[in-house]
Amino acid sequence: MKPIWSIDDIDLAPKPGKKYWKNCHREWREEFIYFLLVDRFHDDNIRKPINAGKSKGFGGEEQLKKVCGGTIRGITSNLDYICGLGCTALWLSPVFENNPESYHGYAIQNYLQIDKRFGTKEDLGELVDAAHKLDMRVFLDVVLHHSGNNWFYPDDAPYYYYNGATFPLSGWRSDDHPIPIELRDPELYGRKGQIRNYDAYPETREGDFMELKAFRMDDSTEAHYVQNLLIACHCYWIREIDIDGFRLDAVKHMGEEVISRFCSHIREYSYSLGKKNFFLFGELVGSEATYNRYIGPKTTVSVDGQNIYYGLNSVLDFPLYHILADVIKGKASPERLIERYQSLHDNALGRGEFGEFLVTFIDNHDQVGQSFKHRFGKDATEEQIIAGIGFLLCALGTPCIYYGTEQGFDGSGEQDSCIRETMFNPDDKTTNSLDTSRRIYKSISEIASIRKQSSVLKFGHMHMRKISTDGKYFHLPECEKCLIAFSRVLFAQEILVAFNSSTMEEKEEYVTVKQQPTEKKRFYKFLFGDTGKAEVLENPDGSRHFIKLKLRPMQFVMLTNQ
Repeated sequence: MKPIWSIDDIDLAPKPGKKYWKNCHREWREEFIYFLLVDRFHDDNIRKPINAGKSKGFGGEEQLKKVCGGTIRGITSNLDYICGLGCTALWLSPVFENNPESYHGYAIQNYLQIDKRFGTKEDLGELVDAAHKLDMRVFLDVVLHHSGNNWFYPDDAPYYYYNGATFPLSGWRSDDHPIPIELRDPELYGRKGQIRNYDAYPETREGDFMELKAFRMDDSTEAHYVQNLLIACHCYWIREIDIDGFRLDAVKHMGEEVISRFCSHIREYSYSLGKKNFFLFGELVGSEATYNRYIGPKTTVSVDGQNIYYGLNSVLDFPLYHILADVIKGKASPERLIERYQSLHDNALGRGEFGEFLVTFIDNHDQVGQSFKHRFGKDATEEQIIAGIGFLLCALGTPCIYYGTEQGFDGSGEQDSCIRETMFNPDDKTTNSLDTSRRIYKSISEIASIRKQSSVLKFGHMHMRKISTDGKYFHLPECEKCLIAFSRVLFAQEILVAFNSSTMEEKEEYVTVKQQPTEKKRFYKFLFGDTGKAEVLENPDGSRHFIKLKLRPMQFVMLTNQ
């Protein structure tokens, strides 16, 4: 096939005879997302798991700084592993052609070609088709703020942001990149040098992301032109491969108008193909108020006389990420967790129909905010990992699991590469970490199956529950090592989720519930984590109903009144 060099070479008309996958039967808030780095999940070899109980992924510290050999075909060959975990959507790290030294995908030099180290366009198409047959969506990670390290400043020296000054583009690192060839125009780049202060405006938008070169982010004709180029490039992949959504990288470094413009055009294009549920979510490290500027309707924004109606569907829930791990491990009071959900409720009212459902996670490829990098699995027991993912699956939001968490990877080290282990052994061609017999994997799969079948866990209201040691005086949990409980309620149905965050002490306490007892329904039965049932009790005047739970250290349970 002839290589595509220019944006003029691509065809955005629907492919003749192509029936695009609509997935109209499931809202995006019902998904359970599996996020993986393509280079780190699996290669082309047929392997067997040999590391039951292993907490370390494969790959040494130096090895993980380089390309390890994971491929798109390796993902396709092991979709049953991801599907068996209960995941309904797949989020791939960037797959477009990268700078040779890059393994992670975020240093793009060709937006119209799959990186040959990962595979081909045909390989990606086969993966998406196979996923669709399993009723799974596929999301691509996309990078709009910056390109790869495709050109250099004078003397190839590092330049840094200084009072908004613009510096010369001294030369291109390749005679035929970046692609599309229209990107070989110095005026399309900010040329402001590397960001020093990632919280300073406008530096954080105008500056380069380390060596990766930022596009223009202002309101100039050139900035609009490069945005149109990127919109067309990404529409091309929807047209060619039938992709179901994009995760937008580094949203914080782009303005609301840039994001809304991209999202509106992508959404309109996907609609033109019959794809009505295209999912757009972003990486945005910031406050709840910041989220409001990027999510949902944007009816007041206008560019070139045309209204822009929609921003992102959702963003990754970083505030929850920064709290949940410590609460599950008994290192922080649940008060912060309760405050987080109250803040989510208060700020979500103006976001539109699904604006309160953020993408929740407990591990990812950056672990933002850590000076010494590590996964949630570091110093965590299997029970705590199960409870952490169980919480995501049962609470509000669209849960996302980072590859390897289901195998207990701890990913500790000083570099980002240390939390990006391989699931396969680069030193041989026979072994991997895809152990479906592992307790963590099996437990997550069981909870995910319950969620998949339960309208309550997908659509119900969420209520933090009060607890009591005597059945008289109830209060929200306050101490670090305590019993934490919440309910999802949908009409008359309730599922109660409880966890003992103590690593040493058994907890026997009363927990409030919604259920009004009748002759037929006076019990809550266990769905996960225990067997039997708990009787519904009430105080003398009948104004409060509760059940009594006795949980072992780190025990996670689910009960229902149905």
